[in-house]
Amino acid sequence: MTQYVSKVNNTFCVMYNKNGDFMVIKRLKDLREDRDLKQQQVADYLGITRSAYSNYENGIREIPLAVLMKAADFYQVSVDYLLGRTDEP
Repeated sequence: MTQYVSKVNNTFCVMYNKNGDFMVIKRLKDLREDRDLKQQQVADYLGITRSAYSNYENGIREIPLAVLMKAADFYQVSVDYLLGRTDEP
């Protein structure tokens, strides 16, 4: 699978697959739904508002690296998995 980086610096990193889909968004939503969690529950753990989490999950805002890393810890998966760089959680 080919990935494209839209923007990388100390704050943001968003990966797209060859179809232009946000890999992080799909994986975040799938992981949350697979665990029957509400957006608010995940947002509380991440220390952000539900609205901010919803914006990340829906592709409205790019996800800060610190939030991405904390989400990986929460779901017990690697950041590479969230980014779509591997299919092994």
